[in-house]
Amino acid sequence: MTTNSAAWINAKHARLEVGPAAYPRPGDEQIVIRNHAVAVNPLEWFIQVAGSLGYRWLTYPTVLGSDVAGEVVEVGAAVTRFRVGQRVLGHAVGTDKDSNSSAEGGFQHYTVVLERMACPIPGELSFQDAAVLPLALSTAAAALFQTDQLALRHPTASAEPTGQTLLVWGGSSSVGSNAIQLAVAAGYEVITTASPRNFDYVKSLGAVQVFDYHSPNVVPDIVAAFAGRRLAGAIAIGETGAASCVRIVGACRGNRFVSIATPPVSFATLADGDRGRFAVPRLIWRLVTSNVALQVRGRIRRTRMKYIFGTTVKSNEVSTAIYRDYLPDALAEGRYAAAPAPMVVGHGLGDIQHAMDIQLKGVSAAKVVVTLP
Repeated sequence: MTTNSAAWINAKHARLEVGPAAYPRPGDEQIVIRNHAVAVNPLEWFIQVAGSLGYRWLTYPTVLGSDVAGEVVEVGAAVTRFRVGQRVLGHAVGTDKDSNSSAEGGFQHYTVVLERMACPIPGELSFQDAAVLPLALSTAAAALFQTDQLALRHPTASAEPTGQTLLVWGGSSSVGSNAIQLAVAAGYEVITTASPRNFDYVKSLGAVQVFDYHSPNVVPDIVAAFAGRRLAGAIAIGETGAASCVRIVGACRGNRFVSIATPPVSFATLADGDRGRFAVPRLIWRLVTSNVALQVRGRIRRTRMKYIFGTTVKSNEVSTAIYRDYLPDALAEGRYAAAPAPMVVGHGLGDIQHAMDIQLKGVSAAKVVVTLP
């Protein structure tokens, strides 16, 4: 009988603890992956530190984790695209409201993943490299291609230029790294922002121009860069991204729509054990007032906006367009990079909490990864 172990979060705000877990069985359209590497996202530490402030539906104990890479050990009755023993990456969706399932969490040895949210890994790509992709890839794809977001053309192996330009605020982030590549593969030009040390990195992904988001003139400089260009829309990543993008998009010609990946406040302060009893109410107040102000600015500038949730692609055609139709060949042929680079900080389930702590402190142009035996 196959045994399983997981890094459990046993209660709201609790630290992860390694313990036994049931071996998960796949549904008809699912596969079971034996994980060899998992990556950490801000989502995981947000759930841990925010407690009831977010993901109220979660039942504890549960297993967090979205990014997995490993080998298929079992396939559901309706699955024809994968076989046992195949190397794959997958986006685990166990924390979604309609899942709420520890079996579908990534921080364990065996995870159940939807077939349409998984992709084969080519032989030359390591598990730790592949693990950086899933959640960031899904989030970027949701922003770019969903009909309720930017609704851009899907990527192909040889896309014709569209004559439109996308703005990606935060291009060196995980989501930004994927957004740049996907947009270029769909025939769009990309202008982005990053720290100067990451300029060459985002250009290597396909960006035609990059601006320092720390510059006091970054907004007017980007507006000037869009002169003569037709805007395809914008993706806002980082706390200052949405407000800046609204100002830029409102001054451009084209699709005045901002897909927002990051709220305009930081939740990292909730991890401070000495934060005080009024820290949460203050944070909620800042979040509400910031979003109201953002909406007002958007209306003044005739700019629409919407928050992105990466797991929404599982319920529409974007999941198959990316994970089935585009990514397998793009990875195998070297047309798509597993980016940003993995920062391996541990080896085993017991190191995942440490990895979450590192991610909470912030990383640049890298993805925190833990390998599993």
